[in-house]
Formats: sequence, C-alpha cells, structure tokens
Amino acid sequence: MRRLSVLLLPLEQLRSPWCDDVVSTVGDRHDIRLLDKTQAVGPQFAGVDVVIDQGGSVGTRQMMDAATDTRLWQILGTGFDHFDLDYIKARNILVANCPGQFSSTALAETAMMFILMLAHRYRAVHRNFRDGVLYEPMGVELSGQTLGILGFGASGRELAIRAKACGMRIVATDAVPIEPDVLEQIQPDFVGTPGDTDTVVSQSDYLSLHLHLNEETTHLIDERLLALMKPTACLINVARGALVDEDALYRALMDDMIGGAGLDVFSREPPDVNHPVFELPQVVSTPHIAGCTDGTSRKRAACAAQNVDRIAEGLEPLYRIDL
Repeated sequence: MRRLSVLLLPLEQLRSPWCDDVVSTVGDRHDIRLLDKTQAVGPQFAGVDVVIDQGGSVGTRQMMDAATDTRLWQILGTGFDHFDLDYIKARNILVANCPGQFSSTALAETAMMFILMLAHRYRAVHRNFRDGVLYEPMGVELSGQTLGILGFGASGRELAIRAKACGMRIVATDAVPIEPDVLEQIQPDFVGTPGDTDTVVSQSDYLSLHLHLNEETTHLIDERLLALMKPTACLINVARGALVDEDALYRALMDDMIGGAGLDVFSREPPDVNHPVFELPQVVSTPHIAGCTDGTSRKRAACAAQNVDRIAEGLEPLYRIDL
C-alpha cells in the first residue's frame, strides 16, 4: 500500500478529540498534517492525495481549486447540507462522508435522554430540588407510550431499540424499504413511507426526527404538522435544525399546543438563548452535542482512515456522496 499525503482541515474549536483521533488512526500508515490557516492556501494543497474536512464545513472554493492533485475529499461527518458539493464535483474529486451508523449510538442516546427528561419533567424537578419541594411533579411512565420516528435509518433504529426496552410502541417512516432482518430484530409496530407522516405524527406521544436535510425535508415540521400532534406530545430533534419551522414550533410551545420539546440542533447556531421559549419548563435544550461522544470520534476517524487506505490501494472509497 502506497503512503499518501493527507491534509486535515480542522474546526478550530473542535480539535480534540476529533483531530487527535484522525491523526493517530491515519498517521501510522500515511503522512498527515493539519491545515495552517496562517499560511497561504495553495502551497499546502500541493501533492495532497486526500483531504479530510472536519464536518464538511471548513473547505472553501479556494481550497477546492487548489486541490489539483487530490483524489478524495473525505467529510468527517454525516450531513453535507453545508458542503459545496456541486462545485467540487465539477473538479472531478471524489467525495465521501461518514454516514449515520458512525454516530447513531450517540444520537439515539441523546434522543432517549430527552424523552426521559421530558417524561419526568426534569426542569421542574430540578427547580423543586433547589427550592426544597419534595415529591413533585409527577412523571409519566414510558411503557405503553408511542414513539414516532421520522427517518428509520441508523440512529432511528438505535433509538427504537432503546425505546422498546422501555416498553414503548414504535411507529416510523422512511423513504426506502426496511430490510426484513431489521424489522425482525427491532419489531416496530408500524413502518410506513413519507406518505404516512401525518398518521405517525398524530399517533405519537414523542416524535423524534432522524432525517437528512434537503429540499423535501426543510421545514417538514411546520404549523400544519404541529397542529396534528397531541397536545401532550413532545418533539425531539437531534438531526438538523432546519427540519423544523422554528417560528411555528416556538408559537406551539408558548401557547401550550404541544407538550414539550427536546432540541439539540437549531436553524441558526448558536440560537438566541434569550428567546422565552428556552425558559419554558417543558423545553430542554443542548448545544448541538448529540453526536459529540468519544465513540463517534473514534468511529469517524476509522471510517476516514479506511477510505484513505482504499485510495492508496487503488480502490473506490466507501460512502461516496458525489454519485
């Protein structure tokens, strides 16, 4: 296997452990270095075989133009809605990502955390603890509750496994047919197509989003779908903020039209933390950390390293998104 030149484009605020894991995983077989933003772009891309772009949001058109020797642009992340895919495709550079299975455990655990926090009214509980109030408020057991999952891919399936262990009923939709062995393993109560979204939304006590962001899914959760939710139902979003019409969601929460929300992602990040919706006791929020675990970092690094090796061996990379 030929030793390749690899350039890692880091997000400055997220270097550890993400970049450390990539360097340690790739560096024993290839020559890897980090982009120095204080230096000129062009010379740093000369002779680079593979670019690893942390999150897919670091690379610019100037960098893509400079990558004349590059055969693979590897995104160290799942989503690519913020990546200039059309521009780089015109330069005949292969592009791959680290798809959902590499962060599915972390996303599912965060979604399950939100469900449990909302069911047991964490914010009100914490306030009562600080105020010395015992025995209140009353929580809601998950057994027998219905969990709706929009997007029954890797993270949606991992969430279903965890929710089933709590006795929840699982209803879901996905754009592609689910493999029979997956259905046999998880045994959801219902899996339909996007055409069944209204049915799933209206049945759910908790509705969790696990979709890619694209033209069809942007603002999927709008005023109409929010009106279909039970007044006690809670929305969970660990996927992409723009899946939700946030103005409509905030109105629904402020007017008690739905039961609550667990939000890790937002259309604008960071969000306006002074918005009164974030003071509501039925809203729990985190700063886009659902996929930020040591396990996700190691798995994505291993995915990127596998593709670097494949390029070195003259093989096509896995998980291409430029086709």
